[in-house]
Amino acid sequence: MKLYRWASVGLCSLVVTAVTARGASAEDWVSLFDGQTLSGWTKGGNNDKSHWEVKDGAIVGTGSSSMLYSPKKYKNFKYRGEVKINDKGNSGLYFRCPSPNGSFSEGYEAQIDATHSDPIRTGSIYGFVHVYKSPAPPDTWFTYELEVVDKEWRGILMPHITVKINGEVLFMYMDRTKAWKEGHFAFQQHDPGSRVEIRKIEVVELP
Repeated sequence: MKLYRWASVGLCSLVVTAVTARGASAEDWVSLFDGQTLSGWTKGGNNDKSHWEVKDGAIVGTGSSSMLYSPKKYKNFKYRGEVKINDKGNSGLYFRCPSPNGSFSEGYEAQIDATHSDPIRTGSIYGFVHVYKSPAPPDTWFTYELEVVDKEWRGILMPHITVKINGEVLFMYMDRTKAWKEGHFAFQQHDPGSRVEIRKIEVVELP
Protein backbone atom coordinates (compact mmCIF):
# COMPACT_ATOMS: atom_id res chain seq x y z
CA MET A 1 0.00 0.00 0.00
CA LYS A 2 1.57 3.29 -1.13
CA LEU A 3 0.49 6.68 0.11
CA TYR A 4 1.34 9.67 -2.05
CA ARG A 5 1.01 13.28 -1.00
CA TRP A 6 0.81 15.68 -3.96
CA ALA A 7 1.26 19.42 -4.13
CA SER A 8 0.36 21.42 -7.21
CA VAL A 9 3.07 23.88 -8.23
CA GLY A 10 2.08 25.86 -11.34
CA LEU A 11 1.28 23.22 -13.96
CA CYS A 12 3.47 20.57 -12.30
CA SER A 13 2.61 18.02 -9.61
CA LEU A 14 5.41 17.10 -7.26
CA VAL A 15 5.69 14.40 -4.65
CA VAL A 16 6.27 16.20 -1.39
CA THR A 17 8.39 14.61 1.32
CA ALA A 18 8.58 16.42 4.65
CA VAL A 19 12.16 17.03 5.73
CA THR A 20 13.82 18.96 8.45
CA ALA A 21 16.39 21.68 7.88
CA ARG A 22 19.06 19.02 8.35
CA GLY A 23 17.57 16.80 5.67
CA ALA A 24 16.25 14.11 8.02
CA SER A 25 12.69 12.81 8.14
CA ALA A 26 10.28 15.12 9.93
CA GLU A 27 9.16 12.18 12.07
CA ASP A 28 11.01 12.19 15.37
CA TRP A 29 11.75 8.60 16.29
CA VAL A 30 12.42 8.22 20.02
CA SER A 31 14.52 5.31 21.29
CA LEU A 32 13.08 3.34 24.22
CA PHE A 33 16.24 1.29 24.80
CA ASP A 34 19.72 2.65 25.47
CA GLY A 35 21.47 -0.54 24.34
CA GLN A 36 23.08 -1.08 27.73
CA THR A 37 20.46 -1.22 30.49
CA LEU A 38 16.78 -1.92 31.16
CA SER A 39 16.36 1.55 32.61
CA GLY A 40 12.67 2.45 32.87
CA TRP A 41 11.40 -0.99 31.81
CA THR A 42 9.30 -3.02 34.28
CA LYS A 43 9.12 -6.78 34.66
CA GLY A 44 5.75 -8.40 35.35
CA GLY A 45 5.06 -12.01 36.38
CA ASN A 46 7.31 -14.88 37.57
CA ASN A 47 10.05 -12.61 38.84
CA ASP A 48 12.09 -15.49 40.26
CA LYS A 49 12.15 -17.84 37.27
CA SER A 50 12.19 -15.59 34.23
CA HIS A 51 15.12 -13.46 33.15
CA TRP A 52 15.40 -10.19 31.26
CA GLU A 53 18.91 -8.84 30.69
CA VAL A 54 21.01 -6.92 28.20
CA LYS A 55 23.62 -8.87 26.23
CA ASP A 56 25.66 -7.55 23.29
CA GLY A 57 23.41 -4.53 22.90
CA ALA A 58 20.11 -6.46 22.92
CA ILE A 59 17.39 -7.19 25.46
CA VAL A 60 17.28 -10.96 26.01
CA GLY A 61 14.34 -12.82 27.55
CA THR A 62 14.71 -16.40 28.86
CA GLY A 63 13.22 -18.68 31.51
CA SER A 64 9.60 -19.04 32.55
CA SER A 65 6.73 -16.86 31.37
CA SER A 66 6.75 -13.13 32.08
CA MET A 67 6.44 -9.72 30.44
CA LEU A 68 8.68 -6.65 30.16
CA TYR A 69 6.87 -3.28 29.97
CA SER A 70 7.81 0.13 28.59
CA PRO A 71 8.06 3.11 30.98
CA LYS A 72 4.95 4.93 29.72
CA LYS A 73 1.66 4.35 27.93
CA TYR A 74 0.91 5.10 24.28
CA LYS A 75 -2.25 5.36 22.19
CA ASN A 76 -1.56 6.38 18.57
CA PHE A 77 1.93 5.69 17.27
CA LYS A 78 4.42 4.20 14.87
CA TYR A 79 6.59 1.59 16.55
CA ARG A 80 9.51 -0.48 15.31
CA GLY A 81 12.07 -2.86 16.70
CA GLU A 82 14.63 -5.36 15.54
CA VAL A 83 13.73 -8.80 16.85
CA LYS A 84 15.12 -12.34 16.86
CA ILE A 85 13.44 -15.54 18.10
CA ASN A 86 15.10 -18.93 18.52
CA ASP A 87 14.05 -22.10 16.72
CA LYS A 88 10.90 -23.48 18.42
CA GLY A 89 10.65 -20.24 20.42
CA ASN A 90 7.61 -18.07 21.02
CA SER A 91 7.21 -14.44 22.06
CA GLY A 92 5.10 -11.39 21.42
CA LEU A 93 5.42 -7.67 20.87
CA TYR A 94 2.51 -6.21 22.84
CA PHE A 95 0.95 -2.76 22.60
CA ARG A 96 -1.79 -0.89 24.45
CA CYS A 97 -1.26 -3.06 27.56
CA PRO A 98 -3.30 -1.30 30.25
CA SER A 99 -1.27 -2.42 33.28
CA PRO A 100 2.16 -4.03 33.86
CA ASN A 101 0.85 -7.10 35.68
CA GLY A 102 2.39 -9.88 33.58
CA SER A 103 -0.85 -10.99 31.94
CA PHE A 104 -0.65 -12.48 28.44
CA SER A 105 -4.30 -11.57 27.83
CA GLU A 106 -4.15 -7.78 28.30
CA GLY A 107 -3.33 -5.67 25.26
CA TYR A 108 -2.84 -6.47 21.59
CA GLU A 109 -0.12 -9.02 20.81
CA ALA A 110 1.90 -8.91 17.60
CA GLN A 111 3.07 -12.51 17.52
CA ILE A 112 6.76 -13.52 17.31
CA ASP A 113 6.89 -17.20 16.30
CA ALA A 114 8.68 -18.83 13.37
CA THR A 115 8.63 -22.55 14.28
CA HIS A 116 6.94 -23.01 17.69
CA SER A 117 4.25 -25.69 18.14
CA ASP A 118 1.69 -22.87 18.18
CA PRO A 119 0.97 -22.46 14.43
CA ILE A 120 0.10 -18.74 14.71
CA ARG A 121 3.20 -17.06 13.28
CA THR A 122 5.09 -13.79 13.26
CA GLY A 123 3.01 -10.93 11.86
CA SER A 124 -0.24 -12.08 13.46
CA ILE A 125 -2.29 -9.95 15.83
CA TYR A 126 -3.07 -12.79 18.19
CA GLY A 127 -6.77 -13.52 18.46
CA PHE A 128 -7.66 -11.04 15.71
CA VAL A 129 -5.65 -11.73 12.51
CA HIS A 130 -3.64 -14.95 12.15
CA VAL A 131 -0.72 -15.61 9.80
CA TYR A 132 0.27 -19.27 9.35
CA LYS A 133 3.47 -18.91 7.34
CA SER A 134 6.20 -16.95 9.08
CA PRO A 135 7.67 -14.07 7.05
CA ALA A 136 10.90 -14.30 9.09
CA PRO A 137 12.97 -17.43 9.85
CA PRO A 138 14.18 -18.35 13.36
CA ASP A 139 17.56 -17.18 14.70
CA THR A 140 17.54 -14.25 12.27
CA TRP A 141 17.16 -10.53 13.01
CA PHE A 142 14.15 -8.89 11.37
CA THR A 143 12.37 -5.55 11.65
CA TYR A 144 8.87 -5.48 13.12
CA GLU A 145 6.86 -2.29 12.47
CA LEU A 146 3.43 -1.28 13.70
CA GLU A 147 1.28 1.75 13.05
CA VAL A 148 -1.73 2.11 15.33
CA VAL A 149 -4.18 5.01 14.97
CA ASP A 150 -7.76 5.48 16.12
CA LYS A 151 -9.65 6.95 13.19
CA GLU A 152 -13.10 6.94 11.70
CA TRP A 153 -14.33 4.49 9.09
CA ARG A 154 -17.95 4.65 7.91
CA GLY A 155 -18.89 6.68 10.96
CA ILE A 156 -17.21 4.40 13.51
CA LEU A 157 -14.05 5.37 15.38
CA MET A 158 -11.80 2.32 15.72
CA PRO A 159 -8.12 1.30 15.88
CA HIS A 160 -6.45 0.89 12.47
CA ILE A 161 -3.48 -1.46 12.94
CA THR A 162 -0.88 -1.80 10.17
CA VAL A 163 1.77 -4.55 10.42
CA LYS A 164 5.05 -4.58 8.49
CA ILE A 165 7.88 -7.12 8.49
CA ASN A 166 11.20 -6.02 6.98
CA GLY A 167 9.48 -3.04 5.38
CA GLU A 168 6.72 -5.05 3.69
CA VAL A 169 3.10 -4.43 4.66
CA LEU A 170 1.35 -7.67 5.68
CA PHE A 171 -2.06 -6.14 6.33
CA MET A 172 -4.05 -3.30 7.87
CA TYR A 173 -6.65 -4.44 10.39
CA MET A 174 -9.56 -2.35 11.68
CA ASP A 175 -10.63 -3.52 15.13
CA ARG A 176 -14.37 -2.94 15.40
CA THR A 177 -14.30 -4.32 18.96
CA LYS A 178 -12.01 -1.46 20.06
CA ALA A 179 -10.54 -3.96 22.52
CA TRP A 180 -7.72 -1.84 23.98
CA LYS A 181 -7.71 1.94 24.27
CA GLU A 182 -4.10 2.73 25.25
CA GLY A 183 -1.28 1.23 27.25
CA HIS A 184 2.31 0.12 27.54
CA PHE A 185 4.45 -1.62 24.98
CA ALA A 186 5.64 -4.99 26.25
CA PHE A 187 7.68 -8.04 25.29
CA GLN A 188 6.65 -11.56 26.18
CA GLN A 189 8.84 -14.35 27.52
CA HIS A 190 6.59 -17.28 26.65
CA ASP A 191 8.16 -20.43 28.09
CA PRO A 192 11.51 -21.97 29.21
CA GLY A 193 12.25 -23.20 25.68
CA SER A 194 12.02 -19.71 24.21
CA ARG A 195 14.69 -17.04 23.84
CA VAL A 196 13.71 -13.67 22.42
CA GLU A 197 16.10 -10.82 21.61
CA ILE A 198 15.15 -7.21 20.89
CA ARG A 199 17.22 -4.22 19.82
CA LYS A 200 16.66 -0.74 18.34
CA ILE A 201 13.23 -0.11 19.89
CA GLU A 202 11.80 3.17 18.59
CA VAL A 203 8.47 5.01 18.62
CA VAL A 204 6.84 8.06 17.05
CA GLU A 205 3.73 9.30 18.87
CA LEU A 206 0.90 10.34 16.56
CA PRO A 207 -2.08 12.64 17.18
